[in-house]
Amino acid sequence: MGKARTVGAGMDYSQTSKLALKWAADNLVEEGDSLIIIHGVSPKVETTNKQLFEDTGSPLIPLAEFREINVSKHYGLNPDPEVLDLLDMVAKTKGVKVVAKVYWGDAREKLCEAVDHLKLDSLVVGSRGLGAIKRVLLGSVSNYVVQNALCPVTVVKGPPK
Repeated sequence: MGKARTVGAGMDYSQTSKLALKWAADNLVEEGDSLIIIHGVSPKVETTNKQLFEDTGSPLIPLAEFREINVSKHYGLNPDPEVLDLLDMVAKTKGVKVVAKVYWGDAREKLCEAVDHLKLDSLVVGSRGLGAIKRVLLGSVSNYVVQNALCPVTVVKGPPK
């Protein structure tokens, strides 16, 4: 075990973001590391904490608090039980500190901001596997982050369609 690292995982509760989180849990984080689950919430979503933290993102939310039902009301999230179980398992079996952070705005930009603000050593994101035309029209979050983030980025592909 080397120096404790801070690893980020982009989360939108899609199947590919869940796969990316599982990959990070299985292959990247080790005892003593911190795992920060980074959520990008649409700026159109109105929540009680949005006005307080819209510019800087939420404070770091401990895993125990993240499990509470009020997270939805305060931050505009509906945590997935599968994700929460995986995070519990990583915290208990690997000795990893797990927290969450919520940003409001464009996911591409907010993930890159998170790298800088949170001093991430590494970031893991999922890829939706858009075709070339959709990628040009819609833009690829993972491609943008790979090109612009100031730390190593691992992109985890989903299963073939």
